[in-house]
Amino acid sequence: QAYERRFPTCPLIPMFVASDTVNEYKSEDEAIHVIERRCKLDIDAPRLLKKIAGVDYVYFVQKNSLNRRERTLHIEAYNETFSNRVIINEHCSYTVHPDNEDWTCFEQSASLDIKSFFGFESTVEKIAMKQYTSNIKKGKEIIEYYLKQLEEEGITFVPRWTPPVACKSESSTSHPRRPVSPAINIPESATKEGLNNKEILNSSSSPSEPTAGTPDDKLDADYIKRYLGDLTPMQESCLIRLRQWLQETHKGKIPKDEHILRFLRARDFNIDKAREILCQSLTWRKQHQVDYILDTWNPPQVLQDYYAGGWHHHDKDGRPLYVLRLGQMDTKGLVRALGEEALLRYVLSINEEGLRRCEENTKVFGRPISSWTCLVDLEGLNMRHLWRPGVKALLRIIEVVEANYPETLGRLLILRAPRVFPVLWTLVSPFIDDNTRKKFLIYAGNDYQGPGGLLDYIDKEIIPDFLGGECMCEVPEGGLVPKSLYRTAEELENEDIKLWTETIYQSASVFKGAPHEVLIQIVDASSVITWDFDVCKGDIVFNIFHSKRAPQPPKKDSLGAHSITSPGGNNVQLIDKVWQLGRDYSMVESPLICKEGESVQGSHVTRWPGFYILQWKFHSMPACATTNLPRVDDVLASLQVSSHKCKVMYYTEVIGSEDFRGSMTSLESSHSGFSQLSAATTSSSQSHSSSMISR
Repeated sequence: QAYERRFPTCPLIPMFVASDTVNEYKSEDEAIHVIERRCKLDIDAPRLLKKIAGVDYVYFVQKNSLNRRERTLHIEAYNETFSNRVIINEHCSYTVHPDNEDWTCFEQSASLDIKSFFGFESTVEKIAMKQYTSNIKKGKEIIEYYLKQLEEEGITFVPRWTPPVACKSESSTSHPRRPVSPAINIPESATKEGLNNKEILNSSSSPSEPTAGTPDDKLDADYIKRYLGDLTPMQESCLIRLRQWLQETHKGKIPKDEHILRFLRARDFNIDKAREILCQSLTWRKQHQVDYILDTWNPPQVLQDYYAGGWHHHDKDGRPLYVLRLGQMDTKGLVRALGEEALLRYVLSINEEGLRRCEENTKVFGRPISSWTCLVDLEGLNMRHLWRPGVKALLRIIEVVEANYPETLGRLLILRAPRVFPVLWTLVSPFIDDNTRKKFLIYAGNDYQGPGGLLDYIDKEIIPDFLGGECMCEVPEGGLVPKSLYRTAEELENEDIKLWTETIYQSASVFKGAPHEVLIQIVDASSVITWDFDVCKGDIVFNIFHSKRAPQPPKKDSLGAHSITSPGGNNVQLIDKVWQLGRDYSMVESPLICKEGESVQGSHVTRWPGFYILQWKFHSMPACATTNLPRVDDVLASLQVSSHKCKVMYYTEVIGSEDFRGSMTSLESSHSGFSQLSAATTSSSQSHSSSMISR
């Protein structure tokens, strides 16, 4: 009801000039209502670009599909203007939450593909991203506005759709629906807090009730049985509490319950430990864009030809089955031809595909399937496979997979283990979690053909032909990688950088007494410095300084005692020790204390040209005012920061004031607990930028 009030035009969206209905369909029982509109937009773009493109407005086609029977609203949009040069697709959906039918879910995603645009591809990309980000923020305000408008008109509930009497029996048999609960009032909290991406509104609770998981919180029994498996009341409570915490603090895509449950199981349902590793994994996924790896990354042809692994049906428990012919694989050749990073990325894509197949098999078999089975054939394994760089790459892959895909390996069947296998096992086993090692079954020679062998776990009809079965297996046979495909160390290093720097973020280490600083030179006053950073480890203080003269060329701090080994985790200091605050440089923003796990975005409108320094500094715990001794909580918190080291992941950009036309009043810096525990809530404001905390 609130969403439809945006049409035919919306005064809250200045760029939305007009819309015309081009197609409309209603089913006889009024359960389905589809409207297709042509929307006219006035994009906030430089005049020169509009003149070159030859247009003043751009047109989008939007299709809204309302299904009152299933209680869903799907919104699809694509650009009509310049569709041969730029492809924009957007999808939004309102759905009923599977756990609680009184909750509404909202999810939004979009893709942008710029093929060519008169040589202004980069400019168009920035404009599109800026416009899209603005629309997401505005969308929340708009839905709040119309919800409040409905309330003021006395509309506080919408009756459920019911089928016409004539077709009630037919509808009830062909379209089973959830039990109907009475309509409810829209609480004030809904209009105050709005709807965030992947956020839920609990319409049955008042604002004064606690939002965290409580003993009264329950998951639907059928939902648990269908998607999650057997859970004790304690385990169910842990899942609800951890998911609730993520919904309140995590800004990105919320993992599904099945994935959250994997991290809880990996830490025996210790909610604090599970939260720590889950949030570290979410930060890692964001930094390396793992969520998009299946859609955006194509494996090199060398991997497709010589990596002897692939998916092959499923085992007797319904788990997806992955077959790896490790003995036939030239690990040395693959590492020499591709480098570690390409191999790692390929393994990550295999794991992402595994998660997808688990979801599909859960639907097919009607029971929860959250892990897969891996069959490893070691026929042909020899000393060549113990090549040191190859083993090093294998250990790194195991480490990354263990940290980010816990409890995904249901069973590992190792077949035809040769005499050299104990040597490899001795090297690898210390890096494998104890719970994972318990799932290993190792067979020497042809033992897998006897009692307790393959037939206990895999149906006879799908045993691969190379293991004596009748099923043709399409997994590549591997073989030696031609040396003509080998690359030099320099080429591999450049390729590795290319693979992993597709992320726009950089990593930095911050130590006690050694802040990390970034220099930004501003030529035109009133430029806008923007930043986006995550505090991955420790607590830091964020400062912005201005100086009329340039600091000395940046020197990387050696800090050998701190053992900086992570790639990209650099530490650069710019402010000279002899500089004095107030004489050589000035502070242009109040210091902002950022706790471990918080995600911070913000902007600063510069007043003067010159040199601006963004600084991330180690935050020391304050002493108690009366005793001059640290408090117990501070001491315990400080123990979590090993070696007085913090880590941040950041991105900065300077935007010209002309590109920020009409947007100065909306600049804001916001916090949210993104990747770790957030310990405090603070707020500060400035005349040229504002900061706020949102939990």
